[in-house]
Amino acid sequence: MTSIHDLARETGVSTATVSRALRGLPRVSPDTRERVLDAAVRLGYTPSPHAVGLASGGRTRTIAIVVLWVTRWYFSTVVHGAESLLRERGYDVLLYNIGGDAEARRRVLLTQLLTKRADAVMVVGFTPTPEEVLWLGRHDVPAVTLGARVDEWPSVRIDDENVARVAVEHLVALGHRRIAYVGQLSDDGLDLATPRDRLHGYRESLRAAGVDPEESLEFDGGFTLDGGREAGRRLLQLRERPTAVFCASDEMAYGVLRSCLEAGVDVPREMSVIGVDGHDMAGFFDLTTVEQPVEQQGRAAARHLLQRLDPDDGEVGLVEHVEVPTRLVVRGTTGPACA
Repeated sequence: MTSIHDLARETGVSTATVSRALRGLPRVSPDTRERVLDAAVRLGYTPSPHAVGLASGGRTRTIAIVVLWVTRWYFSTVVHGAESLLRERGYDVLLYNIGGDAEARRRVLLTQLLTKRADAVMVVGFTPTPEEVLWLGRHDVPAVTLGARVDEWPSVRIDDENVARVAVEHLVALGHRRIAYVGQLSDDGLDLATPRDRLHGYRESLRAAGVDPEESLEFDGGFTLDGGREAGRRLLQLRERPTAVFCASDEMAYGVLRSCLEAGVDVPREMSVIGVDGHDMAGFFDLTTVEQPVEQQGRAAARHLLQRLDPDDGEVGLVEHVEVPTRLVVRGTTGPACA
């Protein structure tokens, strides 16, 4: 079997140069790249992870991305954004889906399962513990968080409290005062920053508008379609219905819209609904939402890691903690409160 060392001998360059040429990385002349690729085809070279690691100083050229729920739109879109950039730079992605399971999280972030397989890690959607930060630091694994922040690592996120503020202020400006919330009220010990911050922003925005928050108007939708649908059914059964609902994700908002349709509740005349995310289907459902650039956040987090792994590749001067702007997109699911 042809090895990377055979290609190096055939072309008269180092194994590191061969590795960079095969992966399309910078600092390889066009002539050298062409010679290496020609030799690889002619000799029938098939790269192995072990050989690539040796040629790159023991590195795997693999980035681990740890997500809570890979099947949910936000996480899959983040992964797509990150993977597209990493692939351009010659890195593979190793995806860990912990499925909201605390034991799976421990196995990934506090054992050598990850540290032996990846050069760096992206943690998406939850706040790493001091123990996890220390473990990865001891193993010299660069890390970045997306959607949460720890002082020791760079981060990419939006201001989730402000997102809630923008949503609630939009409803208040339309005359709504009895505003329900559909989000995630418990995180099962996973320390999920986004649900916590959006709930806090909702409550504080109501107080700023002179409205006392009511626990009876806060519903757990679990950030899923089905959860939003069930939360919608429950809030519509209240003796004194809210006139509007702020959903902490577009997917939960779709569920609430479905429950309104099933109950014959007119949106937005009888119930205004606003979500968060800018989901691909938001326009289809005519959903008012606070939009965030999810795919771009994945790419920004990937750039952080690339700068630390390949500091000479041109990605310099990155801000340690990036806060990405959001915007209110008003569509047909919000309207004035009925008199």
